[in-house]
Amino acid sequence: MQLTKMTRLSLAVAAALTLAACGNKEEAPADASAAQSGAAAGEVVKLGFAAPLTGPQSHYGEEYKNGVTLAIEDANAEKPTIGGKPVTFELVAEDDQADPKTATQLAQKFVDNQVSGIVGHFNSGTSIPASKIYSDAGLPQVAMATAPAFTQQGYKTTFRSMTSDTQQGSVMGKFVVEKLAAKKIVIVDDRTAYGQGLADEFEKSVKAAGGEVVKREFTNDKATDFAAIITSIKGSAPDVVFFGGADAQSAPMAKQMKRLGLKAPLVSGEMTKTPTFLKLAGKEAEGTIASLAGLPLEKMPKGADYATRYKARFNADVATYSPYGYDATRVIIAAMKEADSIKPADYLPKLAAINYSGVTSAAWSYDQNGDLKDGGITVYKVEGGKWKVMESMGGAGAAAAPAASAASAAQ
Repeated sequence: MQLTKMTRLSLAVAAALTLAACGNKEEAPADASAAQSGAAAGEVVKLGFAAPLTGPQSHYGEEYKNGVTLAIEDANAEKPTIGGKPVTFELVAEDDQADPKTATQLAQKFVDNQVSGIVGHFNSGTSIPASKIYSDAGLPQVAMATAPAFTQQGYKTTFRSMTSDTQQGSVMGKFVVEKLAAKKIVIVDDRTAYGQGLADEFEKSVKAAGGEVVKREFTNDKATDFAAIITSIKGSAPDVVFFGGADAQSAPMAKQMKRLGLKAPLVSGEMTKTPTFLKLAGKEAEGTIASLAGLPLEKMPKGADYATRYKARFNADVATYSPYGYDATRVIIAAMKEADSIKPADYLPKLAAINYSGVTSAAWSYDQNGDLKDGGITVYKVEGGKWKVMESMGGAGAAAAPAASAASAAQ
């Protein structure tokens, strides 16, 4: 087919326009593509997270995850630069189901996927077996785990985000003997690494303070019927019943203690000091006492601001764990910035020597084992269906409220 002169001229113009358009495209700034490509925007830094996100402990894990999510969003909003180039932090969250076997499988998965740090696991029973895998890989792990064994393994990669059971149990044992005037004490635990570990430390402290442990019983972390245990311990006429375990067990235990006529107050740890406990136990929650690491939210260095931003982001109130998840994440990121490297081997020494001003503590720092130096404890009591502060001890503790006796605590 022959082309006319006009047609050939039209094609030439079209070709010229096409070439000009291509030239403009090549010279266009990379901003638009950078927003769509992690490679163009800089390096994507993956942070692993593991906790129970399904099952009876999912409320712990979800709130914990929210804190980590908010920390990553805040860090990315600061447009961080590490190693001379921009970085974007990305959360890689997994559900370990509070199961040790699942936790170790996920730990290996994180290592294989070359994440740069680990926030988690939540439970001591999952954090401890997973920590061996992280240690072998040289991967820093900041866990919520409170069992003493977690940081007693000699691993350089294990760090806490809450006070250990050694600190918490010793404070509470002394508290019930000296402040609640309890003489005869019964201890029940759920046989998990957390529950038994907390109960063991509590027992040591009770005896050191001059109290008597008249009976020690155990259950499991799936039980809901405690009639046999309560009937057994009722004859001991205890002044206090201490439970080491989660709210899924402590709530029905509190209800059944009241209904079976056991007058002694239930005393427990931070896994009981939750809104879920109040909902599950109902009116029988009254008088329950529980300890929690650190200061009350409203007295944390940046607690008020955090509570406001958390509510705006998740349309929920802070329960217990999210501020600690937030700080744990920011501490890892701060260590990377100090090292000017996202490589675990480079920033691990900076993490070990960190002194960070966070939400929960103005001086977040670690001892040689990876335990927090600022190990304060606050004791709460359920009054009028709400957790109310009784006393803060240790750390940067707040002013103490008058302590109740064991008799008034039971009311």
